[in-house]
Amino acid sequence: MANTALKLPSYDDILALPENLVGEIINGRLEVQPRPAPKHALTCSSLGIEIGSLFHGRHGGSTGWWILDEPELHIGGHVLVSDLAGWRKQRMPQLPETAWFEMVPDWVCEVLSPATAKIDRSEKMPIYAGLGVFYCWLIDPMLHTLETYRLQEGHWLLQQSLKDDDQVSADPFAEHSFSLSHLWE
Repeated sequence: MANTALKLPSYDDILALPENLVGEIINGRLEVQPRPAPKHALTCSSLGIEIGSLFHGRHGGSTGWWILDEPELHIGGHVLVSDLAGWRKQRMPQLPETAWFEMVPDWVCEVLSPATAKIDRSEKMPIYAGLGVFYCWLIDPMLHTLETYRLQEGHWLLQQSLKDDDQVSADPFAEHSFSLSHLWE
């Protein structure tokens, strides 16, 4: 019996996926999920507006942060798509010309769904920590919860666990406060 070599996934495998799927290469495996469901998309968009409006357009100017929806991260041999990510403009003064990012973000946010929660928590969070992402938020639109984490000595330290309509004032955007209920339908 012939031994066939295991083919590692490549970016071409992601590009070959139908448009209704999101592909990532995580720990040498191609992970494929459907595009986000409406509640997931609403939560992600609402948070992007809530935080992004602080730094983009007439409110943000050239200082502060880049806050982006679903950026494709090509970092450390992985291809990751976080729901939201942010880079301090002092570290990344301009956006890259490529369709992806090779610079580690300062903040990531994953919006959990039944299809992604396990991978987001058990695989992507450790990768983000290993890469040196300093802040990570996990939002569950079904449970109406937000968990905020800060990287400390290579491990995630839970800073806050919020629910329903709690007031959010969390690092790295602690100067801005908003009701968590703004993220639900």
